[in-house]
Amino acid sequence: MNYINTSILDIFKIGPGPSSSHTIGPMQAAYAFMKAVAILPAEILCQTAKLNVHLYGSLSATGKGHGTDKAITAGLLGVNLDTCDANFILNLWNKEEDEYKIKMGDKILAFKQNNIIFEPPNNLLKYQNTLKIKLLDKSNKELFSKIYYSIGGGFILCEGEQEKVNSTPPPYCFLNMEEFKCIYKKTGLSAIEILRENEKTLTGLNNSEINHRLDRIIDTMTKTVERGLNTTGVLPGKLCLERKAPDLYKMTQKNNDPFEKKLLCLNSFAFAASEENAAGRIIVTAPTSGASGTMASIIYYLLNYRKISRAEIRNGLLIAGLLGCIAKTNASISGAEVGCQGEVGVASAMGAGLISYINKCNLQFIENAAEIALEHHLGMTCDPIEGYVQIPCIERNAVGAVTAYNAYIIAEGICLNKQKIGFDEVLKAMLKTGQDMGTSYKETSRSGLASCSLCC
Repeated sequence: MNYINTSILDIFKIGPGPSSSHTIGPMQAAYAFMKAVAILPAEILCQTAKLNVHLYGSLSATGKGHGTDKAITAGLLGVNLDTCDANFILNLWNKEEDEYKIKMGDKILAFKQNNIIFEPPNNLLKYQNTLKIKLLDKSNKELFSKIYYSIGGGFILCEGEQEKVNSTPPPYCFLNMEEFKCIYKKTGLSAIEILRENEKTLTGLNNSEINHRLDRIIDTMTKTVERGLNTTGVLPGKLCLERKAPDLYKMTQKNNDPFEKKLLCLNSFAFAASEENAAGRIIVTAPTSGASGTMASIIYYLLNYRKISRAEIRNGLLIAGLLGCIAKTNASISGAEVGCQGEVGVASAMGAGLISYINKCNLQFIENAAEIALEHHLGMTCDPIEGYVQIPCIERNAVGAVTAYNAYIIAEGICLNKQKIGFDEVLKAMLKTGQDMGTSYKETSRSGLASCSLCC
């Protein structure tokens, strides 16, 4: 039986920006590679003279702008999500002559910029975010290698290995929204009760520990927004893009129109979190780093302006995570695979679901709102200019947050059973649209807005 075996808590990863697939995923792949190296036979390590990393597809096309080289180096140096320091990663490779020492048992290898190879475009890749890490001897003969796929949201797969899954099935197995609704109707349990019971099995945590993890996610999101609202200046990279969140937030304090004030709040909070992501600071994937501003904006607004309780926000996160897990399993949350519809589109759907839950709406209403939000992101390309998660990514997060709220409002005005398209159906449409989308529109920075010339 096929069922979702991904913990909702894994949809919300805490880590460095600017990209879950280009930063968090490759960092975890490099860290995993070093763990594999640690158990290699001594005869392989004693012959090793060089460590090379080959980047393919979108990782090669936009890796520099996304900080992939820095993330991989951090992973090779032993940094993972639990130990990462954004400042440490940002300070890697700031000089062309920089060199790092990679420890392998008793051996120390020099790691230079030319050990990271950005390969030419290849449209025949199994996954667009592919990297190969290998050990070579003095004659450049390959001694050991691993191929990793960064599949979106910071999740990775190693070629030849099964995706890590929990050996014990959760008590309530489902693959999509329709199956989840059947469990909901059959058991008489609330959606939250079902999700919490599953999380206990998938994570091995009790309710109190799950709440602690959810609180850490919420706290990180709110801190990210607050940092962004209080930080001015120019974002890293050659786009010379100035931060806008502080100015947008100042406008909220001057505007007395209730409607405009709400929009300004959502926009400024999304800009704040997205600008922190673009700067390589610590964010929460929701479901990706490039879309991290959408959910952070909504949660910050609900906590600080609607005064929604922490307990309700926790449960709302579980609902949002449910939608993210269903999207990841049945379609994709990778911009390199399906475009930005899989990132900001899914984030907006997750936000619409959370808002609906907070407003005491039932499961059918939550599904309707999520479907509406995602439907109106269909076809959205992933076209970051120069490979930086800045233009159009930052503004898209703000529009996604507003769309999430608007989807809830539209769903409120529609009779529950009159919605013609369900969440499962819109995910099928998103996947098909992404498969039909030209490769140059999927995180390669070759088409769409990425083809525009800028005046810096």
